[in-house]
Amino acid sequence: MPEQSAITDLICKKNKRYMKIHVISETQFFMQATGVHTAFLDHIELLKQKDDVEVVVNDEGTGDVFHGHTYGLYYIWKGRKYKGRRVFTAHVIPDSIKGSLPLWQLFMPAIRLGLKIVYSYADICIAISPMVEKAIRDTGARTKIVCIYNPVHIDTWKRTAENREKGRRMLGVNNTEFIVLGAGQLIGRKGVDDFLNISEAIPDVKFVWAGGRPFGNLTEGINRINEKMSKAGENFIYAGNIDLEDMPCIYAAADLMLFPSFQENCPLAPIEAAACGMPVIYRDISEYRALYENPYLKASGKDEFISLTKRMIFDKEFYQAGLEISKQLLSQFDKDLIRLKLINIYQSLLDDSEPSLAFTNALKDVPFELT
Repeated sequence: MPEQSAITDLICKKNKRYMKIHVISETQFFMQATGVHTAFLDHIELLKQKDDVEVVVNDEGTGDVFHGHTYGLYYIWKGRKYKGRRVFTAHVIPDSIKGSLPLWQLFMPAIRLGLKIVYSYADICIAISPMVEKAIRDTGARTKIVCIYNPVHIDTWKRTAENREKGRRMLGVNNTEFIVLGAGQLIGRKGVDDFLNISEAIPDVKFVWAGGRPFGNLTEGINRINEKMSKAGENFIYAGNIDLEDMPCIYAAADLMLFPSFQENCPLAPIEAAACGMPVIYRDISEYRALYENPYLKASGKDEFISLTKRMIFDKEFYQAGLEISKQLLSQFDKDLIRLKLINIYQSLLDDSEPSLAFTNALKDVPFELT
């Protein structure tokens, strides 16, 4: 594949256009302890890695192309002057409210309609996984869709001895203990109940959950989960919300991640953990079968999570195999390739034409289709 800089330079020379991209997300003002906010920050960092585009964020100004990550009134208001040049990354689908909000069944019709409006407002919707693409279509939204995964900035998450020592100090554990990590919102959909049950079944190692409740008292199962945590053994540590800049230390402190979530789109936490150099065990759900191109470790339920976790602790060869699987997973989320696709999308909107020939040729071996 041609070098990224050569491709980008070719595009800029052909179109003689220096793009300014306006990126917005309401998570800058609240709910920062979410994967959506991390993806928003990663997007900004990705665009700023080269000087071929300028980036303005939220209230910093205006741009040539508008790119939203959240779906509130702020998104609608900020995008009003960008008709024909609006991009939206769909991090949330209707099924995301299952196990997130109490009485979610009552809200589902309104959520479907609201998200249909949000998706249709964009000229191009970025689906972060094949399941998200299907979910957008199922709402009946009138928009073009392209599937692009969330990028992972591997260098940010690389394990270091310094981060490991700092993370273990933060968690209050010594250097010899085996740490099993869970990360995400403290809600039923994330599989917190199973994580607590697994920690009870393996009392000789520490289990740490990092993450909070952005919806506060509106969180599904809040009383049930609080009661379970209050009865958890001494080997369970609830770390609460962790600032994003401290998460590399929390990952580095751990030896294994369990990701028992019941519904996901393109989750960042397990890939960040893989980038930090640890095995990850997922729940076996259909979303991952459609998303991941490489093998991944999976458990069908609590008992299999317990069995695989014990093997990771006591079987060194199995643990090493888990590390190799994590390395393979990372190749699918190459940030440079994802950046090329984003630039191509922006250029196509400005040109009001098919994506440029240079990018089309450069990406012909990469799945990329506006539908």
